[in-house]
Amino acid sequence: MLLTVILKIPPSRNHICLMMAIQRDGVDAVKEQIKEAILENFDLKRLGFDTSSTAVIKIADLGCSVGPNTFFVMENIIEAVELKFLQAKNQNLAALEFQAFFNDHYENDFNTLFKTLPPSRKYFAAGVPGSFHDRLFPKSSLHLAHISYALHFLSKVPKEVVDRNKSNVFNSSEKEVVEAYSTQLESDIECFLNARAEELVPGGLMLILAGAVPDGVPISDTVIGVCNDVMGSCLKDLVKMGVLGEEKVNSFNVPIYLVTPTELEAILRTNENFSIEKMEKHVQPMKKPLSPEGYALAVRSSLDAVTRNHFGDEFAEQIFNHFNTKVEPNFSKFQGALRNSLNLFILLKRI
Repeated sequence: MLLTVILKIPPSRNHICLMMAIQRDGVDAVKEQIKEAILENFDLKRLGFDTSSTAVIKIADLGCSVGPNTFFVMENIIEAVELKFLQAKNQNLAALEFQAFFNDHYENDFNTLFKTLPPSRKYFAAGVPGSFHDRLFPKSSLHLAHISYALHFLSKVPKEVVDRNKSNVFNSSEKEVVEAYSTQLESDIECFLNARAEELVPGGLMLILAGAVPDGVPISDTVIGVCNDVMGSCLKDLVKMGVLGEEKVNSFNVPIYLVTPTELEAILRTNENFSIEKMEKHVQPMKKPLSPEGYALAVRSSLDAVTRNHFGDEFAEQIFNHFNTKVEPNFSKFQGALRNSLNLFILLKRI
C-alpha cells in the first residue's frame, strides 16, 4: 500500500532520486579511476598548458539530468585537473579557470539544475540542450568530456522493431529484435564518437561510465530483459482488461539497449579518432540491498518519460501501478538479473 501511494505522487522526486542514488554509487566507485586517468593522460604540454599563463579548462557532462550526480562528477574531474597542475612545473594554479557545460535533451529540467548549482563551485556553468548523438559544441573547443549511464539510450527505436515487435516492449527472445537494437546502438555510438571527435581538442579526454552485460549472457537474463518481459505482460493484461488499446500497446517500444564489453570495444576500435587508454569492468556497487519497492521505483525512473509520452499521464499511472503488483512475484528474477550487471569505465583520448 505504501508503494502505491508513492507511485501516485505525480512524478515527484521519489523515483528519480532512487535512480540517482544507484548512479551515485557507480560514480563514486570510479572516482579514483577518473583521478588516475587524468593524472596519467591529461597532457598539459600537448594541450597548450605548459606555461604559467592563464588556463581555461572546458569540460562537458553529457546527459547531465538535473543533478546532483553531474555536480559530483564535475568536482571529481576538477580536483584531478588541479592536482595535475600542482604536480607540473611552472604552473600557476591561481590562473586556472574552468568552464563547465551541462548537456541533456531539450525536455530536461534545466531550471532545477541551475537552481541547485553548488554555491562554492569552482567553475562557470552553462547549459547546452540537445542530443549527444549530434554536434553540440564548436570544433576543438573541449578538453574533457564525460558521460555516465547514458550510452544505452538509443536515438530511436529501430525500424525493424517498430515493424515487427508486438506487445513485448523489447522481445529479448527474438534474435532479429536483439540484432536490430545492437545495430542501432552501433550506429548511435558511431555518431556520438564522430561528434565528440570534432569537439575535443587533440589530446583531449573522454571519460565514459557505461552499463553493460557480461559477454555470453542473453538479454533475457539481464535487468532490462526481465524488466521488459514483465512490463510487456503488464501491457497485455491491461489490454485484456480494456484499459489500453491493442494498437497503442503494439506501437510501444523502448529505445534502450545494454551492450556487452566485446560489442562496445569493437565499436570503439573502429573509430580512428580515438585511442582506448583504459577499459575496465566493475560490478555495479549497491550500498543498500534493492527491495521490490526500490526496484519498482528504479524501473519507473527509467521508463516514466517514454511511457507518459506514449500513453499519457493517466494511463502511465495505471501501467506503473499494475507493474508494481508484478514485481514481488518476479523479484527473484530481478535479483538474478542484477548479478549479470556490469559497469564499464572507459578512457578515450582524441588522437
